[in-house]
Formats: sequence, C-alpha cells, structure tokens
Amino acid sequence: MKAPIQLETDRLRLTAPTAADAGEMFARYASDPDVTRYMAWPRHRSVIDTQEFLAFSDAEWQRWPAGPYVIRGRSDGRLLGSTGLAFERAGEASTGYVLAKDAWGLGYATEALHAMVDLARRLHMARLYAICHHEHRASAHVLEKCGFTRDASWSRLVRFPNLAVDAPQPVLCYERVFDAAATH
Repeated sequence: MKAPIQLETDRLRLTAPTAADAGEMFARYASDPDVTRYMAWPRHRSVIDTQEFLAFSDAEWQRWPAGPYVIRGRSDGRLLGSTGLAFERAGEASTGYVLAKDAWGLGYATEALHAMVDLARRLHMARLYAICHHEHRASAHVLEKCGFTRDASWSRLVRFPNLAVDAPQPVLCYERVFDAAATH
C-alpha cells in the first residue's frame, strides 16, 4: 500500500516535496543554524544540498510506501517545515519533524506528528519511532503528547553535525508500537 502524496490536518497540508520546493526549504529552515541545531543531518550550506535531499526524497518515495513530506499552512500555503516516514524495513519506520523558527510553539509539530502516527496506522506498520537529542526537551515533549513512550532499551549514541561538540551524543528514543489486529 502506498501513502497518499498529500495529507491534510485541521491547519496543515503535507505533501511529498518537489524540486520547486528547494529554494523555499533552504531559506525557511534547512540553512538556519538554530533550526538545524539538533538535527542528525548537516545544515544545508547551499540550495544544492537541499536539491540533493530532494533527490533522496524521490528515491525514498519510489522504494517505500512513503517518504518525506513538506509541511505547509492550509490557509496560506506558507512552507512551515517537513516531516515524514523513513523506512528501515517493511512495517517499521522512524519519523521526525523540523520547523522554521517562526512556526515554533504553535502546535504544528504535534499536528504533523499526529498525521504521521495516523499514516503509520493506515500503512499497517508495527512500529514507528523517533529519536531526539537528550537535551532537546521540547521535542521529547511533542513525542510524549503524541503518545510515544520512551524505549528504555535504546542505548546508541548519534553524531549531531550541527553541534559544537564533535562527538556522538546520547539520544532518547521514543516509539509507538501498533497492535497488528487493530491496524488491519
């Protein structure tokens, strides 16, 4: 089963990104040092980096049931950030979100993450998880609000290329495990 390339929530429109989104993605969030601070991917230095991400996104959508989504406001179409599902194997994916600074604190991350949880259910996934830097309490709070619980067995370190510390960092792993009977 393939995910729809567009999803809507009360305030958001999530769509598979296209090449036309590159400049706006770069300017709104992918090049912002504050926004990318706790991302596990390097801040984009040029729009070419964003175009490379879009090529990766296209490949993910071809290979898996879903991939990245850009987040836009439903009322004005303004690009707010991105989210999506990153599959590791059938039935299991990670998720996350990144928002432009002027979209912080308005509930958009929670709304987008709820959309990813709903999509995971519709795709009959067994597990959806997300990681966040151990100091990023705002992100952990969003995950908890969306029904994710801490996976206490997780003990990996992750390199965060946009932090001044160039060493792997502790991360928190949160997960949603879906009842297989309830998803069918």
